[in-house]
Amino acid sequence: MEQLDWMGLHDVAGSARARLETKNAARERALAASRTITRQCANAIRSTHRSEFDSAAASLEEVRAHAENLRSELEGFPDIYWAGYLQDALKEYAEARITLALVRHAPVPGLEELGVDVGPYLNGLGEAVGELRRRALDIIRHGEAQEAEYLLEAMEEIYNILVTVDYPDALTGGLRRTTDNARGILERTRGDITFALRQQRLENALRHAGG
Repeated sequence: MEQLDWMGLHDVAGSARARLETKNAARERALAASRTITRQCANAIRSTHRSEFDSAAASLEEVRAHAENLRSELEGFPDIYWAGYLQDALKEYAEARITLALVRHAPVPGLEELGVDVGPYLNGLGEAVGELRRRALDIIRHGEAQEAEYLLEAMEEIYNILVTVDYPDALTGGLRRTTDNARGILERTRGDITFALRQQRLENALRHAGG
């Protein structure tokens, strides 16, 4: 009976374990980086709502560096890079960058500039609608009606873009649900801003009449 090459099997097993050890370490780094990215994006959005734009931009610059490092580190592990938790973090990055740009009346960064795939990008664009609603309602209470109307127009334009993206959810990362949510937010915001503007006009008319 031919002798089996047990040593060869042991070499294969050792190589597999080493590969898994390296991959697991990469996964742990990706998980940690995803949490960091999500936290910094939340901080950036908070700064944006406070009109602390330089602080928001600084946080997002750190996120950009994290994302670039991750892409480099995970070149040999595409399944980790495309894992849901990391793509969700990149979606938050897209949302924060788009929100900051629109609030500052700056050009919206594209996919290539952000280094984000189309699914996370479009979902981030859709979720920016919620942040724009929050900003619009905040500023209209301070009488900034024109700015609130600008934000409403931006929300409408985003929805008009998203509704034309008719591809399977497997390609877009569940964009249909994001688009449906954006539509509901847009409709509520339109009603809220219309009501607030009417209230302001009525108060101004009463004030002038009383004067």
